[in-house]
Amino acid sequence: MTFDFTNKNVLITGGTRGIGLAASKLFAASGGNVIMTYRSDRTSAESALKELGNGNHSIFQLDVSNAAAIKHFFSAYTAKYNKLDILVNNAGVYLEHKILETDYEAWQHNWEQTIAANLTGPANMCYFAARLMREAGTGKIINISSRGAFRGEPEHPAYGASKAGLNAMSQSLAIALAPHNISVHIIAPGFVETEMAAEILNGPIGQSIKSQSGFNRVAKPEEVARLIAVYASEGLEFTSGGIVDINGASYLRS
Repeated sequence: MTFDFTNKNVLITGGTRGIGLAASKLFAASGGNVIMTYRSDRTSAESALKELGNGNHSIFQLDVSNAAAIKHFFSAYTAKYNKLDILVNNAGVYLEHKILETDYEAWQHNWEQTIAANLTGPANMCYFAARLMREAGTGKIINISSRGAFRGEPEHPAYGASKAGLNAMSQSLAIALAPHNISVHIIAPGFVETEMAAEILNGPIGQSIKSQSGFNRVAKPEEVARLIAVYASEGLEFTSGGIVDINGASYLRS
């Protein structure tokens, strides 16, 4: 499977780790100019940037849960890049807060942090990206959701709620932005072999999670990255508003 993103500016939040890094490498290898955001680990981000090789690539520190930081980021972005072709909202958090075991203060904190990072942050990224794309007369937004939006997340309820909200928001924006030739796509993975999921997958329930799929494993970041690239390609605009699952048939929704 080959892709061509020559001279396309591709912005990937959380682009220096996990799914984001796999996607960043794929877009860079396909000719794109990749702009990766990271939350705090500058050293790791600089290492990820080197992995992309030659090209007009860059990294920006950004906490997507901070609305003011997003506004500042886009000011810096537009000072360096004259357009935005593709936005991949990938950054997110997965915070445990069991309703019968978590104290009220921690319950509130984890809800606020999760919604801010997983829903409000992507919404604010879309706000600024849509304006740049409208100026160019074209653009693609790809939001990374989760099977947890459908299957439920009993130990991480805010995560499931945030991803369900992301799905609904994405579909609303797909309708609003279609007249401007901007398409919005939603990809919903199950568990993926990333740093965020490593503790769970390597723990006592790891094998039971893998066995939920007939393939007896979870997705690899590169598999999700290829799907992102497919929807970022030209000619798939009419899939705007659709949600595609990538979970190895571990959960089937009607």
